[in-house]
This record gives sequence, structure tokens and C-alpha cells, in this order.
Amino acid sequence: MANNNEQPASLNIEISEEVAEGTYANLAIITHSHAEFVIDFVNVMPGTPKSKVKNRIILTPFHAKRFMKAMIDNIKKFEASNGAIQDMEAVEIPFNFGGPAGQA
Repeated sequence: MANNNEQPASLNIEISEEVAEGTYANLAIITHSHAEFVIDFVNVMPGTPKSKVKNRIILTPFHAKRFMKAMIDNIKKFEASNGAIQDMEAVEIPFNFGGPAGQA
């Protein structure tokens, strides 16, 4: 039986300089199977007809739900400090997304 006074083991996490720089994404595509959630992060550039997946994260359903709860908690904290984040449904994004107008 575990002693309630024991401290949990610490976790030493390291990050390389390349990973610490991060990757910008303005689109996330989420798919799932019975065993995993796959999140593809994409950077869609205005006027560019093709974009590549920059990062893919694969999570178990358990960890996907924990991630969702952590995101909800962090968004609430952010909005408490910085004000409400505008919901994307309220924003009209033009089809040309800043690029040249399409022609038929």
C-alpha cells in the first residue's frame, strides 16, 4: 500500500532548440479510429492552392480527452485575463483568403 506522504516521482522533460522554436499552424484536421485520434496541423497560406501537413500528433482516446480538458481549462484562463476569443463562426472568411480573386 502506498504511503500518502510520498511525493510523486518528478518528470524531467527536455526540448531541443529546433522543437522549442515551434511550428505555426492555422488549421487542425482531426480524424479518429477506435484506437487513436490523429491531429494534423497545417499552415494554410493566402493565395496558395496547396498546403502541407506540418505536424501530426497521434493520441489514444484517453489522452485525447485529457488534452481536450486541458485546452478548455487553458482557454478559460486565457479569456479571464485577456477577454473573450472571437468565435470563428462569427468571422466571415472570404473564399480567396487574401489571395487573388478566382475566375471562372
